[in-house]
Amino acid sequence: MLTGACTAPGIGASPSRSPAAATSTPATAPSGTPSPVASANPLGVLFVSPLSGIYTVSLVGIDGRVVASAQANRPVDVSCASAAGAVVPMPLSTSNTRVYFMDDQGVVRFLTSNGDLGRATTVPVGTATRRSTFSVSPDDRRIAVIVSDFSASGVSIRLYVEDVNGGTNHVDIFSSSGAYGLWPIGWHGTDNLVVAVVPSCTQGGGPFCCGIQELHVVDPRTAVRRFTIGGVTACPIVGPASPAGAICWDGTTSKVLNWNAGTVRTYPVQAAEFQYLSPDGSRIAMVDSTGTSLQGTSVSMGGLFACTWIDDTHVLAGGDNQQQPRVGDVTSGKLVAVPAQGDCFGRIPGGL
Repeated sequence: MLTGACTAPGIGASPSRSPAAATSTPATAPSGTPSPVASANPLGVLFVSPLSGIYTVSLVGIDGRVVASAQANRPVDVSCASAAGAVVPMPLSTSNTRVYFMDDQGVVRFLTSNGDLGRATTVPVGTATRRSTFSVSPDDRRIAVIVSDFSASGVSIRLYVEDVNGGTNHVDIFSSSGAYGLWPIGWHGTDNLVVAVVPSCTQGGGPFCCGIQELHVVDPRTAVRRFTIGGVTACPIVGPASPAGAICWDGTTSKVLNWNAGTVRTYPVQAAEFQYLSPDGSRIAMVDSTGTSLQGTSVSMGGLFACTWIDDTHVLAGGDNQQQPRVGDVTSGKLVAVPAQGDCFGRIPGGL
């Protein structure tokens, strides 16, 4: 679990200061067809990221087999003017068919399940105080990019969307600055961009302090916010988003929220745990210091620390030399070793 603490919001800063800030929320549901929640051959994504040098991306099947891998030079570390660590994700994204990964020169490449590698596009190159983060649409056509410039007082961001192929149809749709930044984490269909509200900087602290706090579903053409999922202070997000929605926790109760911001169900949770919603929304993997269990059932896999779902019945746990990554079947309890190392990034298909 994360152990760093976040700096408090600056005076006048607001967690709601995002692509939604100056707009109202429409009453209608998001347009666009949601991405498929299943694939004939779903894959989990692992990455190994040393402090410097080359990082590795691997695609893992439900049988534990590594079907493809690739490497890139790791972008430089970023900080808030050396005053604190900048909160940034790994420069990766998944579509319904590929994983995309960025190198230290801002070149975004892709890897497919059959091992095909290609150059997709470029984004602004990172520096000691700048990082570009991105998300590619499920159909591999559009890319949303957030360029974050960090300082001792927080972060300034700008968000643009353009075609993956050639950078055409470019639109600059939002900019802001403050104690909170944004990550583009996925697309719900091809007409709804999902961005995460995150603290800009960290100096160390407790669980859930330094990652995704709140999700905004926005129009990728205008940045108009359509829905808010969770809440920075009222009910922070406690796990990665799923095609079925996301989970937030208010300290005593967890809520499963769909992409219209509706509450699907609630259940009591007394202590901080990472909570992973399956792609179809039927299961929740609860991860604490002892391992993984399924909410509302007697299923438990001690020592397996899941970090993503591969499909609706298989979870993936990352690891290193001391703790080997494994795939767990939540219906049978069977565990399969993965001949690779790394932390989880997500899954293919990657649409939300």
